[in-house]
Amino acid sequence: MEEEKILPVKVSLVFNLDLDDIYQYGIATFGERHAQLYETEIWKLIDGLSSNWPLFSECRHLCTKSKMYRWIILESHLIIYRITDKEIQVLRILHSRRSITKIKASRSVKL
Repeated sequence: MEEEKILPVKVSLVFNLDLDDIYQYGIATFGERHAQLYETEIWKLIDGLSSNWPLFSECRHLCTKSKMYRWIILESHLIIYRITDKEIQVLRILHSRRSITKIKASRSVKL
């Protein structure tokens, strides 16, 4: 079995803005403690992507031959990332009820 590469993980500004919105919603809805726990869980997944990136499935709304767009499904959110030769690019975190158009727009996110 071939060993997978360890790639650095970079996070987009758009992801950080999405995460801040989720955190603020979490505080208002569930309280600060739960919002912090959820954010911590998200960051643990992001930090683990450097070596675990092949474990997650291809994003079915962003299909390519190279399967470069993948997603992590976490409760009601989708973490969308792109695999390049040099790095893992975390693009967005969206609620799973968002429109497919919003998910497809992740393709144009720049780092």
